[in-house]
Amino acid sequence: MKIVNKPYSKIDGMGLVTGKPVYTEDLAPKDALIVKILRSPHAFARIKSINKSIAEKVPGVECVFTHEDVEKIRFTRAGQCWPELSPYDTCILDEYVRYVGDEVAIVAAVDEKTAMKALKMIKVEYEVLDPVLSLDEADGHSSMVHPEEDSYTLAEYGFDRKRNIACQVELKLGELDKALAESEVVLKRQYRTQAQAQAMMETQRTFTYMDMHGRLVVVSATQIPFHVRRILSNAFKMPESMIRVIKPRIGGGFGAKQTAASEFFPALVTLKTGKPAKIVYDRREVFRATSSRHEMKLEVTLGATKEGKIKAIRLDAVSDKGAYGEHCNSVIGAVGKKVLTLYNKADAYEFNGKAVYTNHPVGGALRGFGVTQGVFALETIINELADQLNIDPVKIREMNMIKRGETTELFNLTTKDWGSEPMYMDGCFLEECVEKGKELIKWDEKYGKKVVNGSKVRGLGMAIAQQGSGLPKIDMASAVLKLNADGFFNLTMGATDIGTGSDTILAQIAAEGLGVELDKIVVYSSDTDLTPFDSGAYASSTTYTTGNAVIEAALNMKNLIIKYGAEYFKTEIENIEFDGEYVRRIDNGEEISLADFSKKLTYNILHTQLVATGSYVPERTAAPYMAGFAEVDVDTETGKVEVVEFVGTVDCGTPINPKLSKIQIEGGIVTGIGLALYEEVRYSPEGRLMTDTFMEYKLPTRTDIGKVTAELVDAYEPSGPYGAKSIGEVVVNTCAPAIVDAVYNACGVRIRDLPITPEKVLRALEEKKQAEKQK
Repeated sequence: MKIVNKPYSKIDGMGLVTGKPVYTEDLAPKDALIVKILRSPHAFARIKSINKSIAEKVPGVECVFTHEDVEKIRFTRAGQCWPELSPYDTCILDEYVRYVGDEVAIVAAVDEKTAMKALKMIKVEYEVLDPVLSLDEADGHSSMVHPEEDSYTLAEYGFDRKRNIACQVELKLGELDKALAESEVVLKRQYRTQAQAQAMMETQRTFTYMDMHGRLVVVSATQIPFHVRRILSNAFKMPESMIRVIKPRIGGGFGAKQTAASEFFPALVTLKTGKPAKIVYDRREVFRATSSRHEMKLEVTLGATKEGKIKAIRLDAVSDKGAYGEHCNSVIGAVGKKVLTLYNKADAYEFNGKAVYTNHPVGGALRGFGVTQGVFALETIINELADQLNIDPVKIREMNMIKRGETTELFNLTTKDWGSEPMYMDGCFLEECVEKGKELIKWDEKYGKKVVNGSKVRGLGMAIAQQGSGLPKIDMASAVLKLNADGFFNLTMGATDIGTGSDTILAQIAAEGLGVELDKIVVYSSDTDLTPFDSGAYASSTTYTTGNAVIEAALNMKNLIIKYGAEYFKTEIENIEFDGEYVRRIDNGEEISLADFSKKLTYNILHTQLVATGSYVPERTAAPYMAGFAEVDVDTETGKVEVVEFVGTVDCGTPINPKLSKIQIEGGIVTGIGLALYEEVRYSPEGRLMTDTFMEYKLPTRTDIGKVTAELVDAYEPSGPYGAKSIGEVVVNTCAPAIVDAVYNACGVRIRDLPITPEKVLRALEEKKQAEKQK
């Protein structure tokens, strides 16, 4: 391959590092009204009365809106394809506020200072209600987070607002009780994962204006421009044809911008006033009023033989959905559906998932999307099984994990419309990931041998993981290629580059398909008026789903060039070839450069514009795989855990751009280490988020994460574009279980609730010491 599998730098990298105005706020009109939100001080309350009259009189205030000014229309903010598997339980403004930070009123003014002044003039009388502040207490709590009767769902998935249940998911294969009864070893363990914030650099922000045709234009930092158009259409009861959503360059997302958040408020102001409006969330608003990774309680029951063959797996999970149900079904479903298939040789499986409403800020999408939590629980109990049976953790996985060419009926149960035919994993290179990771970390040399240096002890741990590559038969992508007069191409897509470099790798795919140099591809994404539909940047879909659409567009463009080349040379299409640089007549060797040919197409002879499209819907599961190996030091005097090295080996099929792929691995490992050791969303007893700045929220820096070794294995996914699969999310998932086991192997205590803080380690060491004394 000429362009694919080459380490190009990002095509927009120079513009970004030299500070070109590419982000949403850079582009906003200077006269836009500044929008600010009055937020709830209570975790759960009903607004008894609200007086905005004084605020409206503040000089420079354009308007103030409360729930009394906005039609009560229920919708979901979830960025997913229609019909959304999320309850329609949200209003732009409601008489109930369901978490500290929920929206109470909207102010628009000529500047920020005036808007902030007006916010203080709004007088609100609340009826404070008993909040639901724990996922353990939600089901059966005397308070209903959603007492209203007009919330509803578009499909049946266990929504029960009277029990504070947003959704329930079940999955069964085989006879679980029988398989457990036949098991020689049965382990049952409970694990907990904490809420984690995305912590992307660019906060949520949007500006809006009305165009000359009276249409609402929304320019927003979003991962889901086409879904935002539909969501706003639902929220304002206006046709999608009257809304245009433009996505400029995005300063990071990680899933935070897969939920519509900031778009509603300036849109409301613009629709009411006809004037441009802008909102920029500050960091505290991002923490308090946007989504984070779901906190979860997970219980795993594992049955196996004494030789280590796994016979039964049961996984029960409860997630803290927070106050609104967006992404409830898809995240809790992923905990089981994209995790259990790692071990395909058991006799029976069962998964029970439940997402419960609480009066916390909303749980939503974050890199890993439920799989991270599920992998943590399953991989930790696999390590516990290996320890109990005194089997090397690598060997127990080699015995049970899915391998190339294998299948499981779980794929039939979890892949939409797949049917009864077995789905073989012909592109699974998990074995190679494990083998390469072992070599890089020197597993055989180090495992089981403690290194003691003063109060520090060192240990190794490992885990494996998988994810998806888009959502089969659910999401889709499309691409358009246009040949221009000087022989270059516009590639327009609805795909959203959120910092991953997807614009670059999709340009590489287009260039490879056409046989042209990379600089002949000019990318534009995305604008719901100008670019074709794309589900959005989530579910690890862009390289796989949009990449296949780009290949189809490139193939169709080549066919068009050959067709019009035949007209130009007055011959049959079978007598024409195109090599990316020249259009050539085979029988006599006549040729014309693409640059000259395209000029003649446009100006002189054929007078036509060549435009080709491509669309793609994933048909099957194309999971990327990873093996993660952690080497950690534990200080037995302080309880502090330090990652000495983390080795991540990844099967993403053929990497379209190895440099950007390795950056993805390194970044994902840092996110995973943060989840394992540092990051935690914490609340006061009254339900106020306390970790709402970077001073309180412990995000690891480069000095906290030790050595990171990122490697790709030689792999190929038959259904992927040039053999590629996804890489964005799988790279997070192995860190926490590998580090937990490394800590155990270093000092003999196993932490089952994340993060692994020094306090937890010290407490566990003390309990271990006391238990040993009592023996």
